[in-house]
Amino acid sequence: MHSPAPFIDHTLLHPVTTAAQIHRLCEEAVEYGFAAVCIPPVYVPLAAERLYGSEVTVGTVVGFPLGYLPSAHKAAEAAAAVAAGAGEIDMVIHLGAVLEGRLEAVEEEIGQVVRAARGAQVKVIIECCYLEDAQKRDLVECVVRGGAAFVKTSTGFGSGGATLADVELLVAAAAGRIRVKAAGGIRDWARCRDFLAAGAERIGTSAGVALVTGWRAAELPV
Repeated sequence: MHSPAPFIDHTLLHPVTTAAQIHRLCEEAVEYGFAAVCIPPVYVPLAAERLYGSEVTVGTVVGFPLGYLPSAHKAAEAAAAVAAGAGEIDMVIHLGAVLEGRLEAVEEEIGQVVRAARGAQVKVIIECCYLEDAQKRDLVECVVRGGAAFVKTSTGFGSGGATLADVELLVAAAAGRIRVKAAGGIRDWARCRDFLAAGAERIGTSAGVALVTGWRAAELPV
């Protein structure tokens, strides 16, 4: 199997993240060839400068991690992030609206963020751990109609992270119309491999270096 690095969003969203840690994250992303970094919005300008001229995309989060900001605020966050240099936006939907059955509001919110992102790829975090399977399928349709590029399993801050069953469900529901990002609790190569085999096209993890190291050990034995 080829290196997982081009599928990995090298992620650091801890509340006490420092500029020095962002510098190191960007260095690792370039060294290992990760698809993107996923970082707090406040560090987008720093990462954009650090990664200028590389093939690594700057990603950040909107409405993170709880999703209950007003839609207009999420759209404004997305617009500001893109203006600062972000090329990818991972947004959290309003889960309360989902549980109330107001899927039209969720779809409209996704559309607002997509429009505000002005061409930057939007990944929609639906936080699978709180949802029934039917709701997950319905949300895939909302993500498709809203114009986003990915549906994403988890924030990593909820009661559970990515599961193989959820990735398989989302991939089947997406049917090639959008892509699937698995995130939350993916810290070793074996788990990452399973998600990629199930059809995930991005892996969000703070353990990107460990995943690639594990892949090398498994695929390229001495």
